[in-house]
Formats: sequence, structure tokens, C-alpha cells
Amino acid sequence: MIAAHRGSLLHFLDDPSKSGVDSIFEYYDDGLLVTENGLISDCGDAASLMPRLPSGTKLVQHANSLICPGFVDAHVHYPQLEVMASHGEELLDWLNRYTFPAEAKFANPEYAEVCAEQFLDELLRVGTTTALVFGTVHPNSIDAFFRSCEKRNLRMISGKVMMDRNAPVGLTDSPESSYVDSKSLIESWHNKGRLRYAVTPRFAITSSPEQLNLAGLLLKEHPSVYLHTHLSENRSEVDSVRELFPGVKNYLDVYDQYDLLGQRSVFAHCIHLDNEEWSRLNTSGSAIAHCPNSNLFLGSGLFSMKAAVEHGVRVGIGSDIGGGCEFSILRTLADGYKVARLRGEDISPMQAFYLATLGGVRALDLEDRIGNFLIGKEADFLILDRGATPIIKHRLDMSKNLNEQLFTMMMLGDDRLVKETWIMGEKSHDRDANF
Repeated sequence: MIAAHRGSLLHFLDDPSKSGVDSIFEYYDDGLLVTENGLISDCGDAASLMPRLPSGTKLVQHANSLICPGFVDAHVHYPQLEVMASHGEELLDWLNRYTFPAEAKFANPEYAEVCAEQFLDELLRVGTTTALVFGTVHPNSIDAFFRSCEKRNLRMISGKVMMDRNAPVGLTDSPESSYVDSKSLIESWHNKGRLRYAVTPRFAITSSPEQLNLAGLLLKEHPSVYLHTHLSENRSEVDSVRELFPGVKNYLDVYDQYDLLGQRSVFAHCIHLDNEEWSRLNTSGSAIAHCPNSNLFLGSGLFSMKAAVEHGVRVGIGSDIGGGCEFSILRTLADGYKVARLRGEDISPMQAFYLATLGGVRALDLEDRIGNFLIGKEADFLILDRGATPIIKHRLDMSKNLNEQLFTMMMLGDDRLVKETWIMGEKSHDRDANF
């Protein structure tokens, strides 16, 4: 079926932080997004496209709304819903006190299934249509997650945690079992429909050299899968890595020695990097998930977006639930802006919305599938309500240009701004309906 969605429309063609690029974005005050069989078939000015619509096209009017691509969460833990907003503690203490007990419950398949459904409901409610997602050490946590994603036709990436040391009994595997279980999950789920698999050592502290070696072997045996882990989130974490891996040049070097860097490798946080690590992330083609809300909440530090841009490293935005307390990518962007200002840096409204959409997609190496409204892309998009709250409406009415509008949405927006979420051309969330 062909459908045409009419409203203001914005999507990105390239990174606003780049210089000398002619076509960064396309914006139409009165735009038209045309979808057919779940894909984008046209996009542009409504006045130009309306006469070309085939007879019988369903026209959907989105008054006082902005149509944009779905948001991307580049780093999030679906088993950590119950630890959101857990008071106090730095990273390592927080993991032991809150996270590990919560994740132990995922040995129960039924519990995992319920949590997966709740998690996906929340993502769609805040406009997140694609995410790179941590499971737990239990293979059934990934089976449950992927089954729920498959039912909803979502483009998602996830993987079983590999963790064979420095964690409680019941949450550890072994190098051999983590390899066997991960391989089986890859064979079951990777490239099944819109799903992708990520080899997922939690972080260097919880994986032995033997396990990291087998993680690298999985990547060699399955070149199209992802690598998803943490890097340099917390000073104490960095110090622990130095103790566990004596002789390495730096934290990133641990992963590098086991061939875990590459085009589909995503490292969450990356706050305390030295210049050599920045350079190696660039030369390896690896990407970063910037998680400002959780970094502020746990007091981990302030990520440098400026350094990422200067070193040419791809970056996406991550909510990092449950260290993060906000599912909303808009709220996470607001924190990202504040982090930048604390560092004496800046993130423009254009760059922020790029990071939330095409930038996140590029970090996840999915630009051929999603991220903007080029013809043939999958039709995952949002309807953002310019009148979501009285103060948002007031500020937008007073805005002089698109930059001011986007900044208002970023700083004042939350789940209320997301009126509708569409997946492959089908409505998956309606804020105003019992959907």
C-alpha cells in the first residue's frame, strides 16, 4: 500500500560538523513523505509531489508536526529497567549493588520475556526505532529480546553478555560456553529479518584473556556481526584494567590485542581516552556511543564531542538504561549539550538531531537501510508534535528559524513530543490513543 505523510519534514544527508559539505540536510516546511510496502518511495516538497501521487494513495495529514527519521539508541541495557534511578555509587560499586542482582533474574525465561516487551514499549513511546542492546549472560535473555523484536518488525542489534570473572556466581559463564552460546545465537538470529547480532563482552574487567580471544574468533568466523562493549567509563575502571592486563599501552589496547576493533565495533562511554586511543579508534573505523545522562548520574566524567570530531570517530547517542535515567533520546541530547558546555565545547541543534538519527545509524553501520528519507530506505519515522506542551508551543511560535526550533525541541522535549512512531510504514505507537 502507498501512503503519503504530509507535514514539516527534516532529514540529514551528512554530518553538520563537517566543513565543505554542500548538502547537510533537507527541510520542507510543507513536506511529503511517501511510503510503499514499508520503504521510502519519495520525499520532498508537498506542492511538487502531490500531483504525482498514484491514484488511491492514502494521505495522512500531520498538522503542526515535524516528520523525522526514528531515533537511534547506540547503547542501552534492556535487563536494567528495575535499576533505573538507583541512588548513589560509582560505576563498579553500582554494578555490584544494583545491576548484577537485577540481571540474575533473567535466568527465568518468562521474566525475560515480560521485560523485553516492556522495554520495547518504552523505546517506541520515546521514538527510538533502532538500538544496540545489551542482554544478560543468559542466552534466553537474547532469545526473548529477539522474539519480541521480530513480532514488531524492529531493526535491532543485541547480544549475550560474555562474562567469566569478577562477577557473582550465576552471572558468569566460561570462555568455552560463552563462545558456544554466542555462536548458536548468531546462527539463530543474525540477519534474521531486521535483526543483527553483537558479540558482547561486558568489559575488560569481567572477561579473561581466553574469553576475549574467543570473542575475536567469533568476529573472524562471522565478519558481519557487531562488537559491543564498554571502554573508559570511569577512572577506577581504567585503573582496574591496567592491573588485570599489565603491559598494555592503554585500555583500548586490551581490545585491540584480541582483534575486537573494526567498522561494526561500538564502544560505550570513552570518557578518559588518551590521544593514542583516539587515533586508533579512527584508524580501525570503530565507533563510540556517547551516554551523557548515565555519565552525569554516576559521576563518571564528561565526554569530549570535540575530540571525536577532530579525530574523525563516528559517534551515536546512548541512553545507557539503567545507569541512565532517561529513555528519551531528546532528554539525552539535552544532557549531551550540558556536558559539552561544561567542557567549554558546543553541540549545535543540527549536530544533535544528526547524532540522534543518521549519526547513530552511521555508528551502527546501517546507513544503507535506515537513517534518512532517501528512496529505498526502510520507513521508520516519527511525528513530533510542535504543540506537545504549552511552553514548547510558545517557544516554537517564538522561534526565528529551524535551528531555534530544534534547540527548543532538544532542551524542552521528552516523550510527550513524540506523537507517533512508525515502523516500516506502519504505526507502532500513538501517544493520543489506546494503542
